[in-house]
Amino acid sequence: MAKHQYTEDSIKSLDWKEHIRMRPGMYIGKLGDGSSHDDGIYVLLKEILDNCMDEFVMGYGKTIEISIRGSKVIVRDYGRGIPLGKVLDCVSKINTGGKYDTKAFKKAVGLNGVGTKAVNALSEYFKIQSHRDKNVKVAEFERGVVTLDSEVVETSQRNGTKVSFIPDTNIFGKYRFLDDYIVNMVWNYVYLNPGLSIIYNGQKYYSENGLHDLLQSKVESKLTYPIIHLKGQDVEIALTHSNQKYGETYFSFVNGQHTTQGGTHQSALREGIVKTIREFYNKNYEASDIRKSIIAAISLKVMEPVFESQTKTKLGSSDMGGGLPTIRTYVNDFIKQSLDNFLHKNQELATLLQKKIQQSERERKELSGIKKLSRERAKKANLHNRKLRDCKIHYNNLKQERRLETTIFITEGDSASGSITKSRDVQTQAVFSLKGKPLNCFGLTKRIVYENEEFNLLQSALNIEDGLENLRYNNIVIATDADVDGMHIRLLLITFFLQFFPDLIKENHLYILQTPLFRVRNKQETIYCYDLKEKQIAENKLAGKLEITRFKGLGEISPSEFKAFIGQDIRLDPIILKGNTTIDDLLKFYMGKNTPVRQGFIIENLKIEESLRLENQNEDRR
Repeated sequence: MAKHQYTEDSIKSLDWKEHIRMRPGMYIGKLGDGSSHDDGIYVLLKEILDNCMDEFVMGYGKTIEISIRGSKVIVRDYGRGIPLGKVLDCVSKINTGGKYDTKAFKKAVGLNGVGTKAVNALSEYFKIQSHRDKNVKVAEFERGVVTLDSEVVETSQRNGTKVSFIPDTNIFGKYRFLDDYIVNMVWNYVYLNPGLSIIYNGQKYYSENGLHDLLQSKVESKLTYPIIHLKGQDVEIALTHSNQKYGETYFSFVNGQHTTQGGTHQSALREGIVKTIREFYNKNYEASDIRKSIIAAISLKVMEPVFESQTKTKLGSSDMGGGLPTIRTYVNDFIKQSLDNFLHKNQELATLLQKKIQQSERERKELSGIKKLSRERAKKANLHNRKLRDCKIHYNNLKQERRLETTIFITEGDSASGSITKSRDVQTQAVFSLKGKPLNCFGLTKRIVYENEEFNLLQSALNIEDGLENLRYNNIVIATDADVDGMHIRLLLITFFLQFFPDLIKENHLYILQTPLFRVRNKQETIYCYDLKEKQIAENKLAGKLEITRFKGLGEISPSEFKAFIGQDIRLDPIILKGNTTIDDLLKFYMGKNTPVRQGFIIENLKIEESLRLENQNEDRR
C-alpha cells in the first residue's frame, strides 16, 4: 500500500480568489441553479446590495438601481462611492473595507471584508466603477484576475458605485435568476428602509410605513385585529393574528439583513410577546395558544452583528453593542413596555386578541388526545414499515452549509423510491414513500392530519407538528411521475401543505422534481430531454441511428441514471405563491367545487397532455 509523503511540498498557500473558488460554500452557502431562494447567485446579488444599503443607512443615496438581463447583473447606488485609491483593494483583498471603521459604519450588515471579494472571485466577469467628487475609477476582472485597472479620470456622473457581474458557469453550472425571489428581496429592503427607492428592471419599489407595509403585503386571510406597529430606538416590531388555522409566521431582520433562519432577536420576539400577553391578561396561557396563527416582524439595529455563517441568515449575537444590554433583554423590555401600553390604550383590540387565544386553547385541547395516539403510531410505522429512509446529516456533525442541502424526496410507490434511494447522497438526501394517493384534505380540519396515517407519518418525518423551527429538511421535493396520476398526487400534496403548513411554501421549502421525459442517444452520446423542444434539439444534434426512449414513470429510470437527475445537475421547480394570490383562492380554484373557469383550465391542459400522448405513440411506432 502506497504511503503519502508529508513534506514541505505538501504545504500549499492559496491566494484569496483560489480559496473562495475552491470552497465557495464557506462564503455563499450552497451553490444551486437559482431554483431556491437561498442559492448562491442570489447571495452574490445580496452582498452587493448590502453595501448599497449601508450607504443609505448612513444617510447617503436614496435610490438604488438594479438591472438583470439574462445572466448579467448591474447594481448602481448613489452613495459616496469608494475612495478612489482603494477601489482595487476593496474588491480583491480579503479583510479590506470601510466597515472596520465603526465611526463610518456603525450598524452595517457586513463587517468581515469578504462579500464583494466573493462576488468578484465567483464571477466570470466583474466590473466596478466608483464615482466620487467628479472623478471615476474603473476596474475589471475575470474570475478574480485583474484585466483592467484604469487611471482616475473626470466624470459628470453623480457620486456612487456601480457593480456589474456575471456569475461563473464553471462554479454555478446552468443557472437562472427567478424574478419572484429578486422582487421579494427588493421589497424586504424597501420595507426596512422607508424613504428608499429601488428600481429593478425599470419598476420602482418604495414603502412609506415600514414593517406595517410588510405585514400587510404578507397577510393572505382575514385579520383577527388591525396590525400593531411599534417603533423604538434601534428596534421596530409589527404583529397581528390571522384567521389562518395553523402555524406561526415571522420575518426578522438585522441591520437591514433578512435573517431567514431567525436567531437571537427572533427568539427574543417570540418570548417577549408571550410574557407580555400573559402579564397583561394575568393568565398563564400556553405559549403555543398565544402564538398560533401569529404573523410578526422585527427589525433590529445592532453594533457589529455576528452571524452564524457568511450568508448571514441567522443572527448569533447575544449583545446589542455600544454598552446596551443583551438582545434578549433589550427586545423583551421594549415589547413589555410598548405592547403593554398599546393594549391598555386599545381595549377593543385587546378583547379580540384574547378571544383568538381562547379559541386556540379550545382547539388544542380537542386535539390533544388524538395527537398523543398519532405520535405512538408514527413511531411504530417508521420503525417497522421503513417509510422514511433518512439521511445521515442528522447523526453526523456536518458543516452548517451542508445543512442547506438537506432534501427529502416524497415519492409514489416502491419502484420510484427504490431508484432514488439507491442513487441518492445518503449524507443529505432522504426518501419518504407514499402508499397510494393521498387524501384530498381541502376544507378538512387538522384532526385529519393525525387520523390519516400517510399525513401523520409525513408530518412526523418532517418534524413540523409544532412549527418550522425543527424542520428536518431544508428542501421538500415532490417526486412523482410526469403523467396524469403523478400530477394529481402533486396537487393533493400541495393542497395538504397549503391547508395545514402554508409556511413551508411561503418560506420556499417546497419543490417539484423535474425528471427527463426522453432519452436520445446514439453509439457515441446520450442526451436527456425534459420536454419536446429539448428532444427536437437532441435529434438534430446527434447523427446516425438514434435510440429514443420515453420514460413513462420514475421507476423506469435506472438508479445509475437517476444519480445524475438528483445530483449536482438536479432540476427543481419551486412552488411560489405570487404576491396577488391568496391561499384560500388557490385551494378553492383547484380543489373546490367545479367552476367554468376551472373547466377551461382543465380543457386547455388536456390539450397539452393529448399532444404529449400522441407524441409518445409516434415514438412507440418508431
